[in-house]
Amino acid sequence: MYEQILYDVQDPVAIITMNRPESLNALTPRMQAEIRHALAEAEADPAVVGIVLTGAGRGFCAGADIGGLDATAAGEGQEHEDLSALDASPGDRTMGENFQVSNTYLLSVQKPLIAAINGPCAGLGFCYALLCDLRFAERQAKFTTAFSQRGLIAEHASSWLLPRLVGTGRALDLLWSARIFTGDEAKELGVVERAVEKGESVRAAVDYIKEMAAVGAPTSFKVIKAQVYRHLNMELGEAMQESNDWMAHSLGQEDFKEGVRSFIEKRPPEFKRVGG
Repeated sequence: MYEQILYDVQDPVAIITMNRPESLNALTPRMQAEIRHALAEAEADPAVVGIVLTGAGRGFCAGADIGGLDATAAGEGQEHEDLSALDASPGDRTMGENFQVSNTYLLSVQKPLIAAINGPCAGLGFCYALLCDLRFAERQAKFTTAFSQRGLIAEHASSWLLPRLVGTGRALDLLWSARIFTGDEAKELGVVERAVEKGESVRAAVDYIKEMAAVGAPTSFKVIKAQVYRHLNMELGEAMQESNDWMAHSLGQEDFKEGVRSFIEKRPPEFKRVGG
């Protein structure tokens, strides 16, 4: 089914690889639809606790495909490929309308999503990385927002996400200048959570998910993710009330009982997987 991505499940991890290495995995409409479809597959698969998004070859994602950008700049219409076979609706609809605007659905995917950034990460590719829950970057990877140098504004939620990661001053610096910075600086700035050696980003992300799956409840991961992103849009009291309601519900679930039993019995927990 997929022409421009690779999709591989190795319990408990699904790996989605953008697979246009000759163009540094520049995003086309088909690739975006394939990523969306694969995320829905991973979300529905109980074997998958977490998802890794990465790029084939030497790059993560160079942004939107330049052919499409050139046609848009010239005011030319693009031929629209029939992508109806890839129609999918990943993400938790109960998260609200904020998480169904363009690519913001990524924030509502009901499983942890980690970007393994193995090389150049620019423009729309940079936004995809921001829309993941965590980012593990190789030290030599090069980042740029790119927008201002194309005569564009901060796109695809970058103006909302980047200041929350690095603060307003640093966000404006990266967005205004569109300067290139490396994985090491990205870690220093707070754009990424981990900087790893060359060739290690996917393994680091996979190992992180395996460690999570061994000790934590997938339902807890799902609810905590929803809490964090929903509560960014709420007043403190409203967020506390929702957390209190969800906590009361969780206290009556089997995962809570298993968490307590496994702790008392000094054994690894056996939590239910999420899917279906």
